Amino acid sequence: MVDDEDAVRRALARLLRASDFDVETYASGAKFLESLAVRLPDCVVLDMQMDELTGADVLRHLQAARVALPLIVITAFDEPGMRERCLAAGACDFLRKPVLSDVLLAAIEKALHRPS
Repeated sequence: MVDDEDAVRRALARLLRASDFDVETYASGAKFLESLAVRLPDCVVLDMQMDELTGADVLRHLQAARVALPLIVITAFDEPGMRERCLAAGACDFLRKPVLSDVLLAAIEKALHRPS
């Protein structure tokens, strides 16, 4: 889970833990990218609008490093073409905030079980 908003990060982490997911949270795209040297997650929930490195920046870094991870983009600011760009960059899904719990959980399950 990568989101610079503490409240969102805590709430979504609680939801995912209650659904029996092992959750690591990161308050910035940079911290998340640093963590990849130690461990690759099974799935990533990535906010688009963050300070310093945006979600789009993180997607570009992953593409450049050829790191393919099941990734779900979440955003409160849906700009024209953003969904298409994210999906083209390898995201499994694109969800608007506020994200409904059942929608996020279904997107994660789908991402975890998609063919590689």
